[in-house]
Amino acid sequence: MTVRVGVVTFPGTLDDRDALRAVRLAGAEGVSLWHADKSLRQVDAVILPGGFSYGDYLRAGAIARFAPVMESIVEAAHGGLPVLGICNGFQVLTESHLLPGSMVKNDHLTFVCREQRLLVENNRTAWTNRFAAGQEITIPLKNQDGQFVADAATLDRLEAEGRVVFRYQGWNPNGSRRDIAGITNQAGNVVGLMPHPEHAVEPGFGPDSAAGRRAGQDGLAFFASLVTHLTATPAPA
Repeated sequence: MTVRVGVVTFPGTLDDRDALRAVRLAGAEGVSLWHADKSLRQVDAVILPGGFSYGDYLRAGAIARFAPVMESIVEAAHGGLPVLGICNGFQVLTESHLLPGSMVKNDHLTFVCREQRLLVENNRTAWTNRFAAGQEITIPLKNQDGQFVADAATLDRLEAEGRVVFRYQGWNPNGSRRDIAGITNQAGNVVGLMPHPEHAVEPGFGPDSAAGRRAGQDGLAFFASLVTHLTATPAPA
């Protein structure tokens, strides 16, 4: 089975080609998807990459929510299609109500770019099964609207249901509530996070991992997890 992963390009997207490369390095086929096209081209999963969709002029991810391709993605995600939102993609997922909460300006009101340590809280999703629960990884982070916020009831529900996927370690770079760096939906097929795994997929081009994994490759496990998830799942009869 060849796993086909669609990567959406919106006006202002920056990291679509990086995501396509990460998909290829994980052994899958990358498929470019255009924001104005409703067709998902028969892909097995979708990545919403980082950048500044539509310039983030209204609110990060707010305009991208209404792109024709998002209508198809929302419907497919409710049907079980794996979807990963990275940085701006995470913002689009919250604006589209595929994930709860919202993303607002960093609490220090400045853009941050750094190597970021994360704790893997949930390794049972379509995008995290190649990690170990409690594992620490290091991948790049770059954002200015990265503060995850939600009311206390929503935060308590995410915690109780095990839907916090990643938590910041060492330093909370944007003021996100309860150090949350990434979350999932109840089904585990939709995951959003602010740091950028697609920038840590090969040696020499990513941060060294504090957990002793191969240097620069902590991000590759996200995309390898998807391949494992899809190839291990029996096809419908």
